[in-house]
Amino acid sequence: MSLSRRRLLLVAAGGALAGCQTAAQRGGARPLPTGEPSATPSAALSPALSPAVSPAVSPAPSARPFESPAESPPAPPAPVASAAPVAQEAAPAGRAVAARYAGVEPTTWGLDVPGVITALPDGTRATALTFDACGGPGGSGYDAALIGLLRTHGVPATLFLNARWIDANPAEFEQLAADPLFEIANHGTAHRPLSVTGRSAYGIAGTRDPGEVYDEIAGNTAKLTALLGRPPRFFRSGTAHYDDVATRIAADLHTRVAGFTVNADGGATFTAAQVRAEVAAAPPGAILIAHMNHPASGTAPGFAAALPPLLSAGHTFTRLSDALH
Repeated sequence: MSLSRRRLLLVAAGGALAGCQTAAQRGGARPLPTGEPSATPSAALSPALSPAVSPAVSPAPSARPFESPAESPPAPPAPVASAAPVAQEAAPAGRAVAARYAGVEPTTWGLDVPGVITALPDGTRATALTFDACGGPGGSGYDAALIGLLRTHGVPATLFLNARWIDANPAEFEQLAADPLFEIANHGTAHRPLSVTGRSAYGIAGTRDPGEVYDEIAGNTAKLTALLGRPPRFFRSGTAHYDDVATRIAADLHTRVAGFTVNADGGATFTAAQVRAEVAAAPPGAILIAHMNHPASGTAPGFAAALPPLLSAGHTFTRLSDALH
C-alpha cells in the first residue's frame, strides 16, 4: 500500500465504526478498541456451510498491534438457524478449522493486518464504494434514499450484509440481490470482530476462538449461498477488526477479507458535510466504507452532495469484484 493510502487508513481508524451499535452507543464519544482475551472456548460450532478447508497458510509478517485494556469476557452470539443438511456438511469442516488453529497465537490486531485488502490494486483509477448493513439492536434500518441515489446515478457498490439484517429486511434483500448494480458480500453471522482470543472493538465482543471465527464467516456464507445460488466473494467483520490468525482462517475458507482506505461516514455518526468531504477527497483506488442501515444519519445526504460533482468530473466507481479479479 502506498504511504498516502496507509495514512488515510490510519486516520480513518480514529473514527468509530459504530454504525451497527444502538442509538445510545452511537451518541457518545467514539471509543478506542478495547478487549482482553477470554479463556472460554466455544461450546459448539454453529451450523454453517463452508468450502473445503485448504492446507494451513504460513504465518504472515507482523504488523503493529493495538494495545487494549482489560474488560469483562464477551457474551456468545445468538445462534443462527440453518437447515439440517447444511449442519451435517459444516460440522466436520468447523471442527477441522478449530483443531488446526488451536493454540495458535495472533501477533497483530486491528484494521490493517496481513490478509486484509485495504485498497484496490495500484494503478486503479476507480473508487470502490462499500456499504455495511449490520442488523441487531439499532442496526436493522434500511437507507432507501441512499440506495435510490446510487440507482439514479448508476453508481455500483458492494453491499456487506449481516445475517440479522437480512432476516429483518427480506424484501429489501431480494430487491438488492436482483439489481446488477450491486454486489452482495458477507458482513458476518452475528456482526462480531474477528479474533481467536476474544478481542473486542468499540464495545462489540469479538469471536473467542477459531471455532467461533469459523461460525462468524461460514454461518452467513451458508445463508447467502442459499439465497443467491452462489457464495459471496468478500467478507468484512463487524467493526472491520481482525487478528492475523482469523484472516488466515478466512483464507482457508476461500474468503477474501475486505477492509477499507477511507471511513466515509464514521460509522454513521458523521454529518452530511463531513461525509461529503470524505467522499470528495478519496483518492483513486480507494475503498470507501459507509453504512446503509441508518436512514436518519448524514450518510445519504452526504453522498448526494458528493457524487454529482465527482461524476461530472469523470470520476468512476466500481464493485470490489470488478476491480479485484
